[in-house]
Amino acid sequence: MKKCVLDETKICSDCGECSRCDLDPNKTCDSCGKCLETEADSRAIYIDNIILDE
Repeated sequence: MKKCVLDETKICSDCGECSRCDLDPNKTCDSCGKCLETEADSRAIYIDNIILDE
């Protein structure tokens, strides 16, 4: 069974919450990158955990 990527104590129910746009919660993420646009000289995404399917 696949675990939820937002709450690893739950089983994935295919609710789609992990695919929501950070800027517009009514939209499904389409990887447009607008959430990463900034005036900074560099950009980074913090990864705190990697879940491997078993």
